[in-house]
Amino acid sequence: MTTISVIIGSTRQGRFSEKPAHWIFQQLKQYKGVEARLLDLRDFPMPFFDQPVPPAMPGRAPYESEAVNKWTAEIARSDGFIFVTPEYNFGTSAVLKNALDWVYPEWNRKAAAFVSYGSAAGVRSVQQLRETAIELQLAPIRSSVHIPVATLWAHFQGGDVEAGLAELAAPAKTMIDDLLWWTAALKTARATAA
Repeated sequence: MTTISVIIGSTRQGRFSEKPAHWIFQQLKQYKGVEARLLDLRDFPMPFFDQPVPPAMPGRAPYESEAVNKWTAEIARSDGFIFVTPEYNFGTSAVLKNALDWVYPEWNRKAAAFVSYGSAAGVRSVQQLRETAIELQLAPIRSSVHIPVATLWAHFQGGDVEAGLAELAAPAKTMIDDLLWWTAALKTARATAA
């Protein structure tokens, strides 16, 4: 069984991210041999990273935060990830960046894909996340889903968000297929190296 976690990368009131996260989660659940999980950052109220040593430091002391330890355990259980990210001021949300920064070895050598929204359909936040992912030894795949601004505005204006998301079924399938290929390859490689 392959475990893929969909991470909701916003905690704002009235957030849009729940809708595309649940939508891509449902797409993912249609694949056999995949355990799809939804990780909502609202369920992991982590403080901003303030530790004296980074998570990559060998032999560092365990973190005291229960939320951080819970989050780290969920990342360790996952074989791959789909990040649902807003774009705020050319980048991802602070809460998602912070969640990435608290963890290191549990991210290593796993595949990551991105669903984005916001100005320019969130492509700039995905570009920043790809760079961060590489530093965490995640393997970001090329295929992504970028939600048009019209679908985002439908959320705020009471329009038909589901219809807008349904139009993205083809890129979603391409992204999930690619993610699962890379996840399987990396899972096999991690098992061989262990």
